[in-house]
Amino acid sequence: MTVIKNGLIYDMVKDKPYKADILIQKGKIKKIGTDMPGDEEVINAKGKNVFPGFIDAHCHLGLDGWGIGFEGSDYNELGDVCTPQMRAIDSFNPLDPTVAMAAKAGVTSVATGQGSSNALGGTWMAVKTVGVCADDMIIKDPIAMKGALGENPKRCYKDKGNFARMSTAAVIRNMIFKSKEYLAKKEAAKKNIDKMPPFDFKCEAMIPVLKKEIPLKIHAHQANDILTAIRLAKEFDLLLTLEHVTEGHLIVDKLKEYKDIPLAVGPTLTHASKFELQNKSWTTPGILAKAGCQVSIITDSPVIPQEYLGLCAGLAHKAGMDEMEALKAITINPAKHVGIDDRVGSLAKGKDADIVIVEGSPLVSNSRVCNVFIDGNRIV
Repeated sequence: MTVIKNGLIYDMVKDKPYKADILIQKGKIKKIGTDMPGDEEVINAKGKNVFPGFIDAHCHLGLDGWGIGFEGSDYNELGDVCTPQMRAIDSFNPLDPTVAMAAKAGVTSVATGQGSSNALGGTWMAVKTVGVCADDMIIKDPIAMKGALGENPKRCYKDKGNFARMSTAAVIRNMIFKSKEYLAKKEAAKKNIDKMPPFDFKCEAMIPVLKKEIPLKIHAHQANDILTAIRLAKEFDLLLTLEHVTEGHLIVDKLKEYKDIPLAVGPTLTHASKFELQNKSWTTPGILAKAGCQVSIITDSPVIPQEYLGLCAGLAHKAGMDEMEALKAITINPAKHVGIDDRVGSLAKGKDADIVIVEGSPLVSNSRVCNVFIDGNRIV
């Protein structure tokens, strides 16, 4: 057993921090309070702040490797505009140095997966940032079906029949229609092999989306792309998360109507390198959060190195986002966004003992991560 004593706890459940101790047992949070057993290992957090492990709801950690360049990256399949059958776990490299760098910075869980070259790119997963085997690091797999609208699919497949925004939307629609027909035939066959439709790997991959077991996770920067993603989800009655939401502040009144759709905002600590990024702003997360939307702040690593997740939240706070909302945007909100809040994202009895002890605030650049626990094991 291990106890973290005397720290100021930001549990992401209560509105304000409080002083208490945390008892860790068998990788879980056993108790938060006082009167701890006397035979535990003690971590003295006096004068320090204690947070749940930080979480990134959208990155490519372990798929776009450290120091290997585009030619060696494993997060985009460029042979086909529509590849829902791809699985992020099959490209993930736990031994990539960026995974350990994330853990040491207190980023204990991430949602990682395919990039945005494809209209439909495949399934994403949520993993802890420690381990040598992807299967052992999984929190949940799959968590979503990645899709993309806007410039990226157009650029990557403009010579292969995907030249316009409406072309990309049509690719997604076609795959959904085809998968619905495939599923209907499977269900009508009632497991009679003679009546089953010919196996279709792409359609099989889409079945969890159609059954609303996982959401579409749609890359959309520009306002019209954001609204197209919502249109598609409504048209087919699908779950949806919105990724990047760069121009979300321009349509905040519209997004207020869809507060059940989680928003992952970023990466913002970058140059506006293409047209659809021209309206990027650090004010976006705060404006959306103030409107009542569920906001996560993301690095999209390696676009922004994973270890700067806290700094990104800090810059959003500096631009007007409420401090607690900024902290929620890298803890409980991304856990909800990804669908893993039953295990991580807040400090509560029974949850995974993913805990970060920080000297100062993680929202400022001169803070220091003193200790990191993942599943109760001390990493730092």
